[in-house]
Amino acid sequence: MTEQIEIESQCSILDENGRPAHFGWARRPLYVFERDRLHAPRRYVTEFDRYCFFSQTHLFLFEIEDAGFLGSIRITCIALRDKKTVKTIYTSSFTLGSFNLPSGSEIGSIRLHQKRALIEFWTRRNGFRIIKIDIPLLAHGISLRGEVVLIEPEGAQPLLTHSGWHRERGAFRYSRTSPWYFVEGVMQLGSQDVVFTRGNASCVFDWDRGRRPKTDVQYRARGCGMFKKKQISFALGYSTADTDAATENAFFIDGKLHKLNQVTFQISPKDWLFPWQFTSADGKIEMTFRPVLFETARNRIFLHSIGLLQFFGYFSGKVLQDDGQFFTFKNITGFAERRKTRF
Repeated sequence: MTEQIEIESQCSILDENGRPAHFGWARRPLYVFERDRLHAPRRYVTEFDRYCFFSQTHLFLFEIEDAGFLGSIRITCIALRDKKTVKTIYTSSFTLGSFNLPSGSEIGSIRLHQKRALIEFWTRRNGFRIIKIDIPLLAHGISLRGEVVLIEPEGAQPLLTHSGWHRERGAFRYSRTSPWYFVEGVMQLGSQDVVFTRGNASCVFDWDRGRRPKTDVQYRARGCGMFKKKQISFALGYSTADTDAATENAFFIDGKLHKLNQVTFQISPKDWLFPWQFTSADGKIEMTFRPVLFETARNRIFLHSIGLLQFFGYFSGKVLQDDGQFFTFKNITGFAERRKTRF
């Protein structure tokens, strides 16, 4: 088990020649991404933003991806108890940066028009994020409208990772995950008002920028919720990237980051809806995921493709805190996914 490299002072993810540098992880936004230094053709660059907010009864997923030749906006609305899904996907070819996604995760906003749909994500310097949605026709004659505010817990720490690929030295992924936002607001799904209140609703924010490899298979799991008056959240994942310097794995209690090393996803090959098991090489986490439903998405042009398989449900288990004590939790809402890309 290799020792991960924690970045503790500000540095650039690219050197003066535009090559990836300073691989590792940080608990603060210390990395600087100077997009102008990246000399790769725009078709090789991938930018991805995701907001997933949920309560025990509903889950809303907004994903925006610009992968050069392929672009998409995916919206998924799920009634977890009823196991009902309403979703849509807006696809674009040859986006090549036209979504104008910000180069930093701390600042910048997104405003997208697709047909009659308006989607806005606003970032405020005080730690607040605002999501506004106005989609007259989402699917099956159902509309989606509303506004929610995302609020950081006091002293919350994000997980930032910067990884490369041994077999493709110019490829890298710079990512941030903040799986601990409180949520306040209302989403009107058709005639139903879904109300989110602080302490009873959570949000996971994922943000990726990088030069992609030719092929990749990525697994991720995210969850957040309240248990025994504490906010419990986690970010787990792995891919074909080199993770010697940093893994994408951490657990958060009231926003405080507890770093994990390698985590193994144990999935039944016969039935992916059978409970998943998660264990870590450092013995810090044991967790079970109980999926209740799944969704698929695929985007393709020529020989380029992005395939996504997402599962939604509840997580239970235990985690070893930095003070040496295990914390046990049950039925934390979240999702797990497998993502395959080929370019």
